[in-house]
Amino acid sequence: MTPRPAGKRDAPPALGAAANAFRDLLHGVLLQASQGSPRAVFLRDLLRTLLEFSRSDEAALRFPEGERVIVCRLGRGEGARPSFELRAEEAGKGRARSSRPSEERRPFTLRLALSLGEEAAGELRLSRAGGEPFTEAEVALIRGIPETLSLALAHQRAQWALRERVKELTCLYGIARVVEQAGLAYDDVLQRIVGLLPSAWQYPDVTAAAISFGGYRQANPGFRADAQKQSAPIVVRGESRGLVEVVYLEEKPSVHEGPFLAEERSLIDEVARQVGLWVERLEGQEEKARLQRQLRHADRLATIGQLAAGVAHELNEPLGGILGFAQLARKSPGLPAQADADLEKIVNASLHAREIVRKLLIFARQMPAAKSKADLNRVVTEGLYLVEARCATEGIRLERDLDPALDGIVADPGQLQQVLMNLVVNGIQAMPGGGKLTIRTRNRAGGVVLSVEDSGAGMDEETLREIFNPFFTMKEVGQGTGLGLSVVHGIVTSHGGTIRVESEPGRGSRFDVELPLSGPDEA
Repeated sequence: MTPRPAGKRDAPPALGAAANAFRDLLHGVLLQASQGSPRAVFLRDLLRTLLEFSRSDEAALRFPEGERVIVCRLGRGEGARPSFELRAEEAGKGRARSSRPSEERRPFTLRLALSLGEEAAGELRLSRAGGEPFTEAEVALIRGIPETLSLALAHQRAQWALRERVKELTCLYGIARVVEQAGLAYDDVLQRIVGLLPSAWQYPDVTAAAISFGGYRQANPGFRADAQKQSAPIVVRGESRGLVEVVYLEEKPSVHEGPFLAEERSLIDEVARQVGLWVERLEGQEEKARLQRQLRHADRLATIGQLAAGVAHELNEPLGGILGFAQLARKSPGLPAQADADLEKIVNASLHAREIVRKLLIFARQMPAAKSKADLNRVVTEGLYLVEARCATEGIRLERDLDPALDGIVADPGQLQQVLMNLVVNGIQAMPGGGKLTIRTRNRAGGVVLSVEDSGAGMDEETLREIFNPFFTMKEVGQGTGLGLSVVHGIVTSHGGTIRVESEPGRGSRFDVELPLSGPDEA
């Protein structure tokens, strides 16, 4: 076979062969439109077919799509490797030109309008860099292409759009089914959602996705953060809490948002919204469960308070009788020493029992507070006087840090002293080997703060959750009733204040009691 001279193209086909080639071209264009290829792949293959049929050096298409204009070009490039370009422009930036002979100003370029009915839809341009111009026979054949080409573009666009919407709806339906399943952990839900995402994008074989939320992250194998990426924030109650990311692992031509379609932007935003709603619903369920636990706890405390008040009133009368008769018996003349000692034990036990009853009544709020103008520094000074000797005996260094400019408050001094003594005694008992006990007072906006801090054993989180519950104690049997901190909490709350505790095992504890300048009634 004799080689063709350089720069020469194949000779134009004979009339019959040309007609057959033209018929094959039209059939191939319609076939390509029905194959279901991604838009960029279809346009590239379409231009390659037109390039080969027209024996051109460059083929270009320009047509509107929504609010943008799609522009694609295929050139022969160097050697046999074609160069393909695809981009989207704003509508109105360019316009299609007519295919009338008067506008075909150069024999090396053909411009042909594409139309759907009466509406101009775009332009096909075929160019030869030089050498042989388009002959009249070639122009006559090529002018028959636009009608079929317009039909193929419209058909492929409709088929492609339908297929993409089906993929997107299938993905969203799958996500809805996943998040509705009860009992799944965060990791499981995110992993299943990530597995659904690649198939919804236009290049599923080279698509990878990842979802990050809080301390959780799930990603498809091969996910790379440096690839062509599309992302959307996961927003929960107006706050961005995570990210949905989709990447193409191979370079793809730009269309709308890089290689991603405008519809894919809507899809990833909807996926992020669905994940955000799922998180919001879970957190709402957790918050509801927490409030229900608090409600049950409050109901339990109310029941315990009612029982405690009833028991206290029932015990007061027999305790008063026991205490009274024991004191009378001790005054009897000629009482043996052993009997006097036994009666003293009865009196002390009765007094201890009466103190427990009094604490139960305070816990149940059956004893009204006698509120008046009170000096918290004075309450602290008088209360610490009672424990100074004990602290010195047990090797505890007692430190005072009282604000001399402390504001006065409206409160029951006796109950405030009980709060102080309970907290101080707890601190002393937390330091059996000695340590430091610090008492502070200071002003705070609208109130005052009393702090009791020890350097003792401290408490873990589980203990901290229980310390204000009645009858909860870490002391040995017979060493405490478990009512001290419950009584403290009741007194502080009745004064309209709050109590907070900070503690860490091995590093001691600090109780902060904040009281308003005026009680809840006065306020």
